Amino acid sequence: MTLTAISLRAAILFFWFFLICCVAIGSLLPAASPVMVAVGRLHINDKVQHFCAYLALSSLPVIGFRDRRRGIVAGLSMFVLGVLLEGGQHFSPGRAVELGDVIANGMGVSCGLLLALPIRIRSRA
Repeated sequence: MTLTAISLRAAILFFWFFLICCVAIGSLLPAASPVMVAVGRLHINDKVQHFCAYLALSSLPVIGFRDRRRGIVAGLSMFVLGVLLEGGQHFSPGRAVELGDVIANGMGVSCGLLLALPIRIRSRA
């Protein structure tokens, strides 16, 4: 494996970790927080936001992990993360748990896995 492939994998996995943190924070912030108010001003459908976030969250480990199976498992685990974060919204002021959000998360995870498999970084041993 070349140094470039290793650097690219590390950058992808670092971005994945960063994105997990952003999604977790955004999912649990109170509805009246400045961040959530700013997101609301974007006028992007909530379900589209969920779909896109979880598409990215599930595709990055599939692309970045050297072992294909571990990448797929990590990608699928993003659905579990989404369910847990959605449940956590019950305890966040002004937020509500919505089945539609969970479905959008699941669709994003599924599409992310399917789109990422053909573009995985190939490792040359």
